[in-house]
Amino acid sequence: MNRREMIKMTGTAAVGAAVLGLATDANAQPGSDHNANPRRRLKVLAIGAHPDDPETCCGGTMCLFTDAGHEVVCVYLTRGEAGIAGKSHSEAAAIRVVESENACKVTGARHIFMSQVDGNTEVNLERYKEMRELIDRENPDIVMTHWPIDAHRDHAACGMLVLDAWRRLDRRFKLYYFEAMSGEQSQMFHPTHWVNIESVLERKHEACNCHVSQHMDDLYDGWHTKMELFRGIESRCGAAEAFALHSEPLPILP
Repeated sequence: MNRREMIKMTGTAAVGAAVLGLATDANAQPGSDHNANPRRRLKVLAIGAHPDDPETCCGGTMCLFTDAGHEVVCVYLTRGEAGIAGKSHSEAAAIRVVESENACKVTGARHIFMSQVDGNTEVNLERYKEMRELIDRENPDIVMTHWPIDAHRDHAACGMLVLDAWRRLDRRFKLYYFEAMSGEQSQMFHPTHWVNIESVLERKHEACNCHVSQHMDDLYDGWHTKMELFRGIESRCGAAEAFALHSEPLPILP
């Protein structure tokens, strides 16, 4: 892809994927935006508040990363303890952990469960430390997580914890926000990058459907399919996932 073609495609799913570290044409190499060695294997964390959040919000992008040979780690802030009507927290957690493990087999990701509780997430010094230490230990190149002003409290808490870790770890990884339900939850979300997920769309749906307890057919078809199509229209492809890159403002000139 030459410079003229890149200029024409600025803002499209192909360019968004390239910036995230995904190859977009036969000559591109994964990770070329992140390191002088374009063949370097990247580590990507997808951090969601509940089981099924990473899969529904960025499952296609996770599949593309694993298919390109990169390491993807799916981090769940909670075990979805409050997510199944009629089940105790321990019963729901046991079910949803298995569902998440099955979903990770589909996407090719490794999974980590943190210690917070669904519906009762906290943002305090202890929780900041927990998130910072996890990210520091994993040492990712890219982190994808919730929009910090998402209307869902657990989503917002997760985004704030990751944002604090990014700042305190000297911004050493690229931080991207994904959207949960654009307009309803991820209000005021304005993407900076789009990723074409047409080639892995069926696999993303398969991973989402592993979360049987969440009645994913109704949820997915009622909302997420429309989001994928809408973001695809924005970026001139059949289906896309959208992300907002976090960057600090430039210094103001005197």
